[in-house]
Amino acid sequence: MDTQIDGQEQEPQLERVAIFEGLDPASLIQLRQAMRRRTFRQGEVIFHRDDPGQVLYVIKEGRVRIRLTSSEGQEVALSVFGPGESFGEMAILDSQPRSADAIAVDKVDVYTLQRQDFIGVIKSHPEIAIEVMKTLSQRIRLANQMVEDLIFLDVYGRVAKKLLELSKDYGVETEDGVRIDMRLTQQELASMIGASRESVNKVMGYFTDKSYISTDKHKITILRLAELRKRIY
Repeated sequence: MDTQIDGQEQEPQLERVAIFEGLDPASLIQLRQAMRRRTFRQGEVIFHRDDPGQVLYVIKEGRVRIRLTSSEGQEVALSVFGPGESFGEMAILDSQPRSADAIAVDKVDVYTLQRQDFIGVIKSHPEIAIEVMKTLSQRIRLANQMVEDLIFLDVYGRVAKKLLELSKDYGVETEDGVRIDMRLTQQELASMIGASRESVNKVMGYFTDKSYISTDKHKITILRLAELRKRIY
């Protein structure tokens, strides 16, 4: 359910959102007044592929997975966004339906901005369009890298590379190694690299036997970073 942002709750830190960096205080106030707050439960669909794209989302808390699903039910995770990041820009800009699903990885609080309000801000501040293009270009580069990995890396290499990337983004140093501080199931990992859960299960078992990693309650600790890097290529 949408709720109006008022003075009693913490306002969205829009100046920390890449596409809104550099806006003057008056414009930030105008944006905040136009936004609504929404909450989604863990696993809840925020929008489906082919839904109308009329809303931009800025994440306050939680994580959102952008995914594609084949007709056979296999998932590929295109991106995972966290606090301070935005998503849903593409459909707003080209007026086309959503190109993928958005799913709440855990409990998610977002601020939403309607298309007409977002377009109005861009008209007033053309520099935002440049920031949006930068953001979308970065995502295209990531998509290109994913295609390259699918072509040139086997499943062992893709799992190793993804674990190292997650350790960089979510890693916490421990006595044993670097723990990826996020709940991660084998199915979620499989969707991130475009592989089956069975294949990922086999690879994770191999990496565990080799003492490259250890697992505990869906938390993964990388024990031997150098050895895991060697397994990419």
